[in-house]
Amino acid sequence: MTIRKVLVANRGEIALRIARACAELGIESVAVAAPDDRGALHARSARETVAIGDYLDADELLRAARETGADAIHPGYGFLAESPGFAAAVQAAGLIWVGPPPEALRLGGDKLEAKRIALGAGVPVVPTGEPEEIGFPLVVKAAAGGGGRGMRVVTAPEELGEALAAARREARAAFGDDTVFCERFVARPRHVEIQLLGDLHGAVVSLGERECSVQRRHQKVLEESPSPALDPALRAELAAAAVAFGRAIGYASAGTAEFMLAGREFFLLELNGRIQVEHGVTELVTGVDLVQAQLRIAGGEPLWAVPTELSGHAIEARLYAEDPRTFLPQTGRVERLRLPRGIRVDAGVEQGDEVGLRYDPLIAKLLVHGRSRAEALERLEHALAETEVGGVVTNLPFLRWLAGHPALHAGETTTAFLDDYPPLSAPPPPPLEDAWSAAWRLNLPAAEQRPPPDIDVAAQEGPASDGSSALTAPMPGTVISVLVAPGQQVEAREPVCVLEAMKMETPILSPYAARVAAVHVAEGDGVARGALLVELEESG
Repeated sequence: MTIRKVLVANRGEIALRIARACAELGIESVAVAAPDDRGALHARSARETVAIGDYLDADELLRAARETGADAIHPGYGFLAESPGFAAAVQAAGLIWVGPPPEALRLGGDKLEAKRIALGAGVPVVPTGEPEEIGFPLVVKAAAGGGGRGMRVVTAPEELGEALAAARREARAAFGDDTVFCERFVARPRHVEIQLLGDLHGAVVSLGERECSVQRRHQKVLEESPSPALDPALRAELAAAAVAFGRAIGYASAGTAEFMLAGREFFLLELNGRIQVEHGVTELVTGVDLVQAQLRIAGGEPLWAVPTELSGHAIEARLYAEDPRTFLPQTGRVERLRLPRGIRVDAGVEQGDEVGLRYDPLIAKLLVHGRSRAEALERLEHALAETEVGGVVTNLPFLRWLAGHPALHAGETTTAFLDDYPPLSAPPPPPLEDAWSAAWRLNLPAAEQRPPPDIDVAAQEGPASDGSSALTAPMPGTVISVLVAPGQQVEAREPVCVLEAMKMETPILSPYAARVAAVHVAEGDGVARGALLVELEESG
């Protein structure tokens, strides 16, 4: 099969990335743009752009492919990238699907089915079951998707009902499927993933790992390769497990097997049947262009010789329009944008562009490569110091703080990093280098094992913690649920309403036991940051 023209069924930096790979292979590409996105960078940069009603409308995307004479569709990530129904519809229309087969997407995307298959292939998984069987803390997860959507950590039985309801709402909005399940919570693991490539002839190989433990809102903000936690033996074990699972579901194209790592024990979390946001990290240490590989595999090429050794060290930091402490998404016009030179930058916006509510607030990915991890970290710090953004609040201060953090430099990060080191907090003092201090440290009690904080919830404790009666929106968003009425009594930390932005839910909590004096919003309302939501009065 020869691919001549690809419809890029996505937006932002990944749409630009796919178009670039197509051009390098001599393939034409077509961009698509929703009504509120026609002035976006990916749309105005393309040689050919087609207006569609919505990025999630499969019929509209197929129409655009037919009208432009495209013979293939690349879905990027997000939106319909992991939809087996969309993949099947593309193939039924006589088009080439640049991604894994629909059945592999179905098997890998259903987390419960994936766990069953993994066990059959000898791949360890985290135990699942009923809450009373697993115990607390546990994690509620969406069966149909990933990316942190439809995921809630539950520390006590009384939190379970609201967590299940919120996870179902979020999963339904993000994936069209509100099936959720409960899984054992593993305290302070690492998050390590294996990059897979598979062809349409049954071959599956590993291209090494990425360390992705630093996360906020259950989503990654910094990734690196190789992982400082792996030695050659453990790396080989993880790679073998990932390849075994890929073969078990008949995987093809680029995909990522995500693992939870605790010491030398690891568990398969999920398989992402798409190109990953952080794919550039692997590209820098292997020299393999993963998007070009997807196109070649979709065209029927068998797997070629891929490198088995990683060259140097690569790190990616994600620059987002979001609050650097709470990580709540922000909106506004990018009035100034200065991105670093001398490194790889995958940007989705330019100076003058608007960051809105409907789409992911990613501004750019900054990727550095060095001969060693220390050199890569030094280059990352320099790149972040050179970066400037004006007009919209970003996580740049957080990234600068993170890049210089002693725990990151020591390679000691886990998924609980932001629990142990709150964003922008003072770094811990360096340990005293004498025998007495070492002995005293050994006698200190072990740190309490707590789940990572729910940043969404923690961010809401401020608005009324000073005794004020006003609960305000910590971010722009849409009110998707109003849970109280005037005159109603609420308990401390009880949710009063739920906001949604970028398909992520944020519950607004009462800071103390109180009576609801007034409700100023209704379901479906759009609100700006600082908008008055609910007024409370202290109960006597």
